Amino acid sequence: MNLQQFLDRLNARDALREALGREDGITAWKVAPAREAVYGEWPAALDPRLADVLARRGVSRLYSHQAEAVNHVLEGRNVVVVTPTASGKTLCYNLPVVNAVLADPAVRALYLFPTKALSQDQVAELHDLVTALGAEIKTFTYDGDTSPSARQAIRQAGHIVVTNPDMLHSGILPHHTKWVKLFENLRYVVIDEIHQYRGVFGSHVANVLRRLRRICRFYGTDPVFICCSATIANPTELAEKLVGAPVALVDRNGAPSGERHFICYNPPVVNKELGIRRSSLLEGKRWAAELLKNGISTIVFARSRIAVEVLLVYLQEALGKDGAKQVRGYRGGYLPLERRAIEQGLRNGSVRGVVATNALELGIDIGSLEAAVLVGYPGSVSSTWQQAGRAGRRSGVSLSVLVASSNPLDQYLITHPDYFFGRPPEHGWINPDNLPILISHLKCAAFELPFADGEQFGVETTGEILEFLVEEKILHHTGGRYYWTQESFPAEEVSLRSASRENFVVVDLTRRDQPRVIGEVDRFSAPMLIHEQAIYLHGGEQYQIERLDYENRKAYARRVEVDYYTDANLAVNLKVLDVAREERLELGAFRAWGEVQVNALVTMFKKIKLHTHENLGFGQVHLPEEEMHTTSFWLSFPSEVEQGFRADELQGALAGLANVLHHVAPLYLLSDPHDLRVACQVKSPFTQRPTVFLYDSYPGGVGLSQKLFENCADLLRSARELIAGCACGGGCPSCVGPAEEVGAAGKAGALRLLEGV
Repeated sequence: MNLQQFLDRLNARDALREALGREDGITAWKVAPAREAVYGEWPAALDPRLADVLARRGVSRLYSHQAEAVNHVLEGRNVVVVTPTASGKTLCYNLPVVNAVLADPAVRALYLFPTKALSQDQVAELHDLVTALGAEIKTFTYDGDTSPSARQAIRQAGHIVVTNPDMLHSGILPHHTKWVKLFENLRYVVIDEIHQYRGVFGSHVANVLRRLRRICRFYGTDPVFICCSATIANPTELAEKLVGAPVALVDRNGAPSGERHFICYNPPVVNKELGIRRSSLLEGKRWAAELLKNGISTIVFARSRIAVEVLLVYLQEALGKDGAKQVRGYRGGYLPLERRAIEQGLRNGSVRGVVATNALELGIDIGSLEAAVLVGYPGSVSSTWQQAGRAGRRSGVSLSVLVASSNPLDQYLITHPDYFFGRPPEHGWINPDNLPILISHLKCAAFELPFADGEQFGVETTGEILEFLVEEKILHHTGGRYYWTQESFPAEEVSLRSASRENFVVVDLTRRDQPRVIGEVDRFSAPMLIHEQAIYLHGGEQYQIERLDYENRKAYARRVEVDYYTDANLAVNLKVLDVAREERLELGAFRAWGEVQVNALVTMFKKIKLHTHENLGFGQVHLPEEEMHTTSFWLSFPSEVEQGFRADELQGALAGLANVLHHVAPLYLLSDPHDLRVACQVKSPFTQRPTVFLYDSYPGGVGLSQKLFENCADLLRSARELIAGCACGGGCPSCVGPAEEVGAAGKAGALRLLEGV
């Protein structure tokens, strides 16, 4: 059976529909028609040899967006290309870069990719192009796996250096004197998948690029930036904040596409009162198994490494001995050669199915798959379309199935499919001027090159910050310049994944003879995530924290396999320090945004069963209080609202509403729920009213709460629709939270609060 026959049977409501869409769990089925290619003129300034090579490889013309992007770059303009998966973005940067090296062998280019797998995939494609040209263009990957013997040759001879932001930050910029040939001749900087650079990570990367441009100016170069992205709401704004310069937008996709089907599926309810649904893993397995049994090549996306391995076992059992050989897993932790073999198997057809984490969401070439099954909402509209786009990468019909979990955000989207299909992708938010992040990179920049009086590093207050570092005896001011005075190497102390330099490291003790650091957690998140007995999730693997050495910033863990995760209870004392914006709403409510001080103390933790979210028990936590200054959005309700509640009911209603707002907020932000935290006060000392706060979970804030202030009406509307549309009685994990946590009146109370605004 081919995919079109499969879809016809599904649409005809025969036995296949009954088996897969039971209780009519299919909440939406959208069809995007096939699209013809739109071509552009071949740029006259490109070397004719490039046209000949591409013609031999079956590319006789460029798509319109490729031609437009190449022309911008050849005319010296920075560019950001925003088109779907499999639209040929790679040629948008490879053509101008290779063209420049063909014209002048001294030219250098720097490619930045967010993952090693993507780096290697793109390098392989570039090697094929260069080999076909027969040109002497040397391309090297420079990352943590590069051998010391190869590093010197790359510095001297690499025309194109492929790396990642972390390596640029700690391995290249601080040692720029060893990279003189690169920086003196740097013509182009390619930044792929820029939608990955958001929040704290993106704020760090923007400062790394500030340092890069500063070093380039020192060596007399001003490279052109070529950025590529999946579809996001603000690509120009994000790219310009990242590179610190104007950027031309190319977003009219000229690549062809086959007919695309997208199905939203909600697993059946197994306990209506508690709001518990059948496991999304089991339902995802049924869809994938049925597709693979019918010979339809399929990719299954799961949210964690554990889920990948569980699904892989389920599918291999369902397909039998022969079929099992054609289904493979793909996730972080697999050896590079194993991943390459799986990618090759997908391209040549020997592998018909793959179960993957979002490691395969990015633009790695995995050939032509016909169907994609997404087990759980990927967290953003952008990621959803990225994962769905891995099916039907060439032509013909393709199918994507989104199988919802019981998570409130999943349930909102699966029961409001028109909202999902009708809304644009999220914004990518960064704040490069976040003070802790900015100071960290000012130190790194001062180590690399002394600052001159009056020199700015992104902000007008650069001089004041430099003077502060002089007072702290980190810098020394003499002769009109600020010099680094410490013996330490500042880049080693700065993690691009955290706003705080006081990170805790997590040490895996599973093998006593070989302890290893598996991750790090910022200081402010540590009490929540790595308290003793916490289940720490790293890349989908489960680790239990056995001991937390708070003074030395180390947590010791051991790998376990349990059916629950832990969620710490944070007692928050929040004080408003400054109100940046405030607005009165209807019926006497207020919305506001400003700076807050958060004093947080973790007092206990809950054990929550995977998939069903049942509470399995509690545990105590004994750790000191943490203090953080950040930014927050808050919503204050009219004092009259208290009259209809008992004190305990109002607390439950506020807690339920805060839980819903926390889960719905990612609809408007390209962020993870952990990037925000919530607090509620029955009578806020600042507002004198019942108030719910949503604050950035990083010191100084990264712009998320400000965006929520601006989208307040949409946020509240989505929250109300989610609660009102949930079929549970008094609260469940799919809306305000279990009734035992928010009270029997928690759900009704949260709705009354929303109706009050």
